[in-house]
Amino acid sequence: MPTTASTYPGLTAARSAEHLWDEAPRATVLAAGVLPWRIRAGELEVLIIHRPRYNDWSWPKGKLDDGETLPECAVRETREEIGLDIRLGIPLPVTHYTLKSGASKEVWYWAAEVTKQEATPDHGEVDKVAWVSPKKARSKLTNDGDVLPLEALEQAHAERRLRTTPFVVLRHAKAKPRSSWTRAEGERPLAATGRRQALAVRALLQAWKPVKIASSPWRRCVETVAPYVQSTKRSLKEISALTEKKAGKNPKRAGREIVGLLDRGRPQLVCMHRPVLPLALQQLRAWTLEAATTSERHQAILRALPTADPYLRPGGVIVAHQSVDREGWIVAIEVYDAYDG
Repeated sequence: MPTTASTYPGLTAARSAEHLWDEAPRATVLAAGVLPWRIRAGELEVLIIHRPRYNDWSWPKGKLDDGETLPECAVRETREEIGLDIRLGIPLPVTHYTLKSGASKEVWYWAAEVTKQEATPDHGEVDKVAWVSPKKARSKLTNDGDVLPLEALEQAHAERRLRTTPFVVLRHAKAKPRSSWTRAEGERPLAATGRRQALAVRALLQAWKPVKIASSPWRRCVETVAPYVQSTKRSLKEISALTEKKAGKNPKRAGREIVGLLDRGRPQLVCMHRPVLPLALQQLRAWTLEAATTSERHQAILRALPTADPYLRPGGVIVAHQSVDREGWIVAIEVYDAYDG
């Protein structure tokens, strides 16, 4: 059964950029998709798809499966419809529809850069694909609403905000209560709910595919990222400065460690404790300053960033999009909870 806002009350999402703000899904029916893009001969091209069932030209997209998050859906639908294994880029505007049944529908979009892969129609949902200029895409798109995310993508390209790399901050999943744990705090493990959340985190992270993984060495953090580390066969870097104890004693050092990760400008995941989150949030705010030309734009980028304790629920993530063409400055923020079943 497709996921809807009513059947999946745990679905959360917040996204912000200079020209975008999405607080939460509100429609009865939810879907997600992407605008694949590439640069050829110095020019921007986008990939549109033809759906024989509707005889229309559109973007890769589809309804959420039960228990699926919006980012997971966008990646899955793109893989199923045209065979592309993508990493989500900056968020693009949501499109809104009213179905014949009278129900409301939202499609949440992202940009997705395509480099070496070839799109292949599944010859079920999709029978043709075409790489075209944005101007040509505008003339071929069947639904007027599909132009909205295209215009945002063009604007981001013009402002050098389109090519990005994700910096993902993860709060560890739910651990066993402190009150019932008598051994060393660093050895306190995940609870049963936390272990389910860790599996949900693994699925959610596939939307951004971080290739570098860092974590506090305390057990509950390591166990949260373990399913993703194992499935991707990536190595894990443990940063002792990010434990609750050491970050509390020396917050400047913990901040420097986070800056060091940001400064590398690569697809990065860092898992930490709730008391350490304010140090990460402080650095994310600082890294938006040069991306925004005015204070108003700076605040717009940061709008989705949590401001109050506990900042994230267990297993929740913040995705900060660092611009490759603007020295790694953050140009968009997303926040999600992992679904824990």
